[in-house]
Amino acid sequence: MAVLHHPIPVPRRGGGASEPTMPDRTKPGKPVPFSSSSSSSSSTLLRTLIMARRSLLKPTLATALLSLLFLYALIHTLLSPSPSLLSASASTSAVLPGPSAPKIYLYELPAKFTYGVVRSYLRARGSAAPDADADLHYPGHQHSAEWWLFSDLSRHPADRSPASSLQRTLNPDDADLFYVPFFSSLSLVVNPIRPPGGDAGGSPEYSDEGMQEELVQWLEGQKYWRRNRGRDHVIVCQDPNALYRVIDQVRNAVLLVSDFGRLRVDQASLIKDVILPYSHRIDPYKGDVGVEQRHSLLFFMGNRYRKEGGKIRDTLFQILENEKDVIIKHGTQSRESRRMARQGMYSSKFCLHPAGDTPSACRLFDAIVSLCIPVIVSDYIELPFEDVIDYRKISIFVDTSIAVKPRFLVSELRKISEERILQYQKELKLVKRYFEYEDPNGTVNEAWRQVSLKVPLIKLMINRDKRLVQRGQDNPDCSCICSKQNVTATVGR
Repeated sequence: MAVLHHPIPVPRRGGGASEPTMPDRTKPGKPVPFSSSSSSSSSTLLRTLIMARRSLLKPTLATALLSLLFLYALIHTLLSPSPSLLSASASTSAVLPGPSAPKIYLYELPAKFTYGVVRSYLRARGSAAPDADADLHYPGHQHSAEWWLFSDLSRHPADRSPASSLQRTLNPDDADLFYVPFFSSLSLVVNPIRPPGGDAGGSPEYSDEGMQEELVQWLEGQKYWRRNRGRDHVIVCQDPNALYRVIDQVRNAVLLVSDFGRLRVDQASLIKDVILPYSHRIDPYKGDVGVEQRHSLLFFMGNRYRKEGGKIRDTLFQILENEKDVIIKHGTQSRESRRMARQGMYSSKFCLHPAGDTPSACRLFDAIVSLCIPVIVSDYIELPFEDVIDYRKISIFVDTSIAVKPRFLVSELRKISEERILQYQKELKLVKRYFEYEDPNGTVNEAWRQVSLKVPLIKLMINRDKRLVQRGQDNPDCSCICSKQNVTATVGR
């Protein structure tokens, strides 16, 4: 937390009647003709001026002496403070300690909410799981934020990054925040499964809905959850459908999400919650900025047919698939698709990011770490860490209604000079660490910083709740910045 240094105010001179001003000697006076009559008058005038000057010097010298005495006393006081000042300073510092990072407590939930979800995922795909939890690895998955954050907090407090904005505490009574470790996004894609071979291993059928309900039941049994109705708790639900069954029961918590595409305004907002980036599926580009190896103008690879706002994809395919220097391909998640996507992003100047079923997708963050300038066609997208990242410096935004005009998109992109492209790439290179979970000074530290910024609001809401009469459910008490009110500023505006 920054410490503000305030200059010591120095008292201003004066305060009574204004001092007489000296005559301006820089301007030549008008010559007076000499005469005997004027000589006497001149002598009288001269004596008057001399007397006035002497009388003027006295208050001026007195004022100067007083000023010197005041400055001496001030400096002496600052350099040698009296015992009374020292004791006052000591008592003040005892009452007002220096700022420190908020403390977060990691709940000790049953392992089935974390490592157990990974084991179920592996069994569903016929893969053997190691005996020890420490040997488990989270499956390659775009929603792996829940793994990275849990792994960071699982370390002993002394082993965590000193740059973290949150301190882990082992005492829940000292905590400002409580972290709820549940792999809700991985749990969603496990459901439902059966172990290969039916009842082999004695594992029952996995139920994501059942896990959600068990989580809420466990939380409601914790006094720290009940104390503030979950306001000071932190829960990751990065997949747009994660925790869908119980979201209304945990909505008071700080939710770490990818976007608000499937959340109502009384469930989540920019004020209360934190936007996290998807985990990139493509290895970060190791080369330098430049256009020599980027022969394609625009690249996109993904599912052509999506629901809701993603319907624009099919229209963009029709407009762009026959354009020169544009590579646009239909593809689904697979190892071969990732290889082709990596090659396409590394060799293209711009990467298209249209809306999918929800406003955001991991493809955007693949483009960023590839230094491929994102072209975002998604009117209601929310982006992570916007207090430190100006996305207009690293990407291009285009209104959906304008992007579908024939030849508009490629025409605008071709107008962008090589010098401007290099500027975009340099900015991308500066910020790409914010999107790398594996970077020691990357996404995890930034996510904790964002969470720490919520603490004052959490305390405000907790204290406010203590004095308010309970409201009815028909009038929820929500304060938010609604993403549905956003309007994307397009190219050339």
